[in-house]
Amino acid sequence: MARTNSSSGSTAAEALDWLGHPVSCRDCPHEDIRQERLCDLGRTCVRDRRTRRIDRFFNANPGAADKYLNHPYFEARALAAKYATIFLLPPLLDDPEPDVRAMVARRLPVCRIMQLSFDPDRKVRMVVAQRVEGAALVSLLGDEDYWIRLEAVRRVPPDVLPIAMHDPDPQVRREVARRIKADALPGMMGDPDPLVRIAVAERLDPAKLAALVADEDLRVRYVVAERGDAAALVRLSEDPDPEVRSRAQSRYAQHQLES
Repeated sequence: MARTNSSSGSTAAEALDWLGHPVSCRDCPHEDIRQERLCDLGRTCVRDRRTRRIDRFFNANPGAADKYLNHPYFEARALAAKYATIFLLPPLLDDPEPDVRAMVARRLPVCRIMQLSFDPDRKVRMVVAQRVEGAALVSLLGDEDYWIRLEAVRRVPPDVLPIAMHDPDPQVRREVARRIKADALPGMMGDPDPLVRIAVAERLDPAKLAALVADEDLRVRYVVAERGDAAALVRLSEDPDPEVRSRAQSRYAQHQLES
C-alpha cells in the first residue's frame, strides 16, 4: 500500500510484507490514501514489514488503525494499537504477542490493565509497574524479575520500602537505600554489597556513621570520612588506607578549628 514517487527503485525493491513478499501499489486497499499522497513506497506503508514504515503510515493516517487490530502480523497490531480508538483495545489484553499487550497497557486506563500485573512477559509487567499505584504497585515488589522490582522500589512510597530491604538483587537494595526513610537506614548498614553500604553511608545521620568506620570496603570508610562526626574522624585518622586517613585527618583538623 504505497505510491510510486521519487524514491529510488532500490528502496522500492526493499519493500517486503511480513511474509517476505514484495509490496506493490497495484493491489493497495487504501487507494484514497495513496491518492492523497499519505503513503510512500519504501518509507510509509502499512503493508511493509518494517516497523518504522508501518508507524509512519499510522501516524499519517490514524483513522486507518482501527482496521488493523486483528492483522496477522503482530507488529502491525502493536502499532495499530498505538493509534486506534481506545475503546477497541480491551480485547487485545489477551493478544498472544507481548508487544501488543505492552502497547495496550500503555494506553488503556490503569484500572483496565490490572490483570497484566501477572503477565508472563517482563516488558508487559514493566509497563504496568510504570503506571499502577497503591497496592498493585506494592505487589510488584515481589515480582520474580529484578527489573520489575527495581521500577517498583523507585515509585512506591518510602514507607513501604522496608519490605524490599532484603531483596535478593543488590541493585534493587541500592535503590531502596537511596529512598528509604532515614530512620530505617541503620537496618541496611550490614548489607553484604558494598555499594549498598555506600548508599547507606551517604544518607545516614553523621552521628551514626561510627558503626561503619571499620567497614571492610575502603569506599564505605571514605564516605564516613567525608560525612562522619568527630568521633568517627578520630578513629579513621589511623585508617590503613592513606586516602581515607588523609581525608579524616583533614576534616578533623577543620572540625577543631571550627569548635
